Amino acid sequence: MKKIEELSHAQRERLAFIDFRLCFIGEISRQDLIDCFQTGSAAATRDFASYKEFADSNLKLIHNTKSYHRTDSFIPLFEHDIDMVLTSFSKGFSYTCNTTGILKHYNTYQSLTKPSLEILATLMPAICRNQVVKINYISLTSGLSEREIVPHSLANNGNRWHVRGFDRQSNTFRDFVITRIQNALLVKSTVILEKETSQADKQWNRIVDLTLIPHPKAPYPQAIELDYNMEQGTLKLECRAALVGYLLNQWQVDCSVTHSLCPQRHHLALKEQAAIFGVESASLAPGYQETQS
Repeated sequence: MKKIEELSHAQRERLAFIDFRLCFIGEISRQDLIDCFQTGSAAATRDFASYKEFADSNLKLIHNTKSYHRTDSFIPLFEHDIDMVLTSFSKGFSYTCNTTGILKHYNTYQSLTKPSLEILATLMPAICRNQVVKINYISLTSGLSEREIVPHSLANNGNRWHVRGFDRQSNTFRDFVITRIQNALLVKSTVILEKETSQADKQWNRIVDLTLIPHPKAPYPQAIELDYNMEQGTLKLECRAALVGYLLNQWQVDCSVTHSLCPQRHHLALKEQAAIFGVESASLAPGYQETQS
């Protein structure tokens, strides 16, 4: 049998795609491979046979769905770089294959902290299949706790990756910093209630219209207008309510009622404070507390 490094680059890429889907989605079909690489059915069959030669215990064929599923004994055949993995979910595997829609966030940033591949490989199948994950989580306010969550999306706040989902302990939807998850275990047999699904996450599904302007106290607002490609002095954005606070904080937008924050640090200001009323994440926005006084 050939070694993996002896295979052609094209075949290694196809086997890496199989490995990627098994690791982070939990399943893959021949059609997934065909759609991604525009190969024929016979070629896809050969690729799966080749993958099984290297890692037969990694997958099993589920005849009802005609797809291969990851086994409990799965060990990645390839080393997957975490930056590539996260980029793949947001833009498509190898920038060509359609995995978009799995990862939902307002923008893509270089993370200062990188989540564990092992943790991500548990969270992503749960997101795709709507399953429960039991986690050991360390928070800044309550320390270590064991929780059951129903994750539905990943998001990046500019510095850290979060998983968004229903927290059965607090009975609410919350964001969990992935690097603070110590252990993650997929709970396959637990029933998911309607209130725990992404459709019930009002803050996630609410789209907020934001209008940003140059800080009113900025001496040369035209420079800021050029920086952000503003039209008639405004920049209009749409953002999920659950992510609004992260966005406004990342961009250092002055959200105070009187726009009293330093214009040298806060180049932008929120034109209408009413836009973030009822937005739970607005507490993260610069100057927000002043708007409540």
